[in-house]
Amino acid sequence: QVEPIESGGGSVEVGGSLRLSCAASRLATYATPIMAWFRQAPGKEREGVAAIYSRGTTYYADSVKGRFTISQDTAKKMVYLQMNSLKPEDTATYYCAAGSAYGLNSWSSVRRYGSWGQGTQVTVSS
Repeated sequence: QVEPIESGGGSVEVGGSLRLSCAASRLATYATPIMAWFRQAPGKEREGVAAIYSRGTTYYADSVKGRFTISQDTAKKMVYLQMNSLKPEDTATYYCAAGSAYGLNSWSSVRRYGSWGQGTQVTVSS
């Protein structure tokens, strides 16, 4: 069995926490990369959750600011998403993506990214 790119998803109660991990080494390599987490709920568009550049600059969707934190371990080529104070509206499939920092699209545009993981499910129960 092949190890998944994303891991750490699961089912939690409202207010709980989860930490998602992304094996960035298994995604396409870009000279100047941007790494991001997206999520997609049933019937909704895939939306950007957070992004991080190689030098540490981060971006977050307004809906998760103050609750989620994206981080990376460049030595281990891992990207993480710490999710706290989870809400039912956070329920979605979460994807890790890699793209070029030179892309003309915004960080939250799916077209910015050329390499995606398989996704991990996050369910937050009321």
